[in-house]
Amino acid sequence: MFNQEMELVYESFENKDSYNNVLTAIDTKWIEEALFKTQKASIRRRRLPAEQAVWLIIMMGLMRNHSIKEVCGSLDIALQINPDEIYSHVAPSVLTDCRKRLGESPMSYLFSTTCAAWHKTIISQPHSLGLNLLAVDGTTFRAQDTPENRAEFGFISKNHPVYPQLRMVSLHSTHTRMLLGAAFDSCDIGEITLAKRLLTDIPDDSLTLFDRCYFSADLMLNWQQFGINAHWLTPVKKNLRYEVIKRYADNDLLIEMPVSPQARAKNPTLPETWQARMICYKQPKGEIKGFITSLIDPELYTMEALLTVYWERWEIEQSFGELKNNQLNGEITLRSRFPEGVKQELWGVLLGYNLIRLEMVNIAQEANVEPTRISFTSAICIIDMQIRGYALSGDGTIPKKLRLMREDVKHFILPKKRKHRTFSRSVLYIPSRYPLRYKPKIS
Repeated sequence: MFNQEMELVYESFENKDSYNNVLTAIDTKWIEEALFKTQKASIRRRRLPAEQAVWLIIMMGLMRNHSIKEVCGSLDIALQINPDEIYSHVAPSVLTDCRKRLGESPMSYLFSTTCAAWHKTIISQPHSLGLNLLAVDGTTFRAQDTPENRAEFGFISKNHPVYPQLRMVSLHSTHTRMLLGAAFDSCDIGEITLAKRLLTDIPDDSLTLFDRCYFSADLMLNWQQFGINAHWLTPVKKNLRYEVIKRYADNDLLIEMPVSPQARAKNPTLPETWQARMICYKQPKGEIKGFITSLIDPELYTMEALLTVYWERWEIEQSFGELKNNQLNGEITLRSRFPEGVKQELWGVLLGYNLIRLEMVNIAQEANVEPTRISFTSAICIIDMQIRGYALSGDGTIPKKLRLMREDVKHFILPKKRKHRTFSRSVLYIPSRYPLRYKPKIS
């Protein structure tokens, strides 16, 4: 059914096989499987089938600067009320009703399916340590201020509530910046709790870089158990309690740490103590004095290599910047007005981000450079041309133009980044132009 409905979209290309379009990276069978597995398939004839609604949500995440009605126009989504009538454009009310019927679960299932299918592309090149480098971090998104969203997501600031917010924690590859997994919920749910939902997404032979706020015996021990040869590394926290078990060097130690009674009460399977390796800088330049890791073999994983690998975690910060500033055009407030639609839209945004990154990996392979050296903005322009090309007349020149655009790789390659530079965190102070007035305290 989906193939027949989307046939109008593909007619704009005279020779589809001459160019490998990024939108064909999502197999139509994956969409059908996601709808059947989540029991959302259109059994009876709908005005707007669920398969087209899935594509609509993905394109909403890619074409942020367009309204939903304009996205439908770019995709050439249309409906036929009666078999004998011509196709007519979709009314906004039909789009809202169809999205409500679809729900969140098919988009979540499709995201997991695509991550599994693109797994080799996501972690295509191991680090010099012989492991695939990953990073975990969290961010927030704002939702429309409606009573339903307020009740579902809540507010981070209880004193000055502005927009309901939801918190997301995601697992990224530092080599391609593509997502391997994501978990989000209301802002009352902590990042460690959300990180535990990513345990099933951990690939084998990997090293995951965490910020220090994720340091938890429950999370770290489970992280090692859910993957074959899966390891972690995180900065040392202040006032860490430990006992030295073995000394590999003056600043390279095998330590034993106690598990807190609170953690054991929540998870009785945790041991009373656990071991890890602690490595420290001889002359630290910033707040980070050293790291704790599960890579305890000093011969296989040298101290010098581990002291430099953590700074690859900055790639996930770059990913969030690309997603929010470039893909969403700085508009981090999602446009759905009901909670199920907010989650559904966010899955579409994440799917769209991985599609962009997948195109960047393909361009990087043709240019023989790292995927992080491809311009994210240029990749979005290519995908935007591909989407708009579907709605144009089929003169046979669109695939040729897109292919020539990708072949001219010099427009996409960025200069090499200077890595391993450390600077202490600071905020630029800008003096206020107006005098400050403070409210008197009420005693």
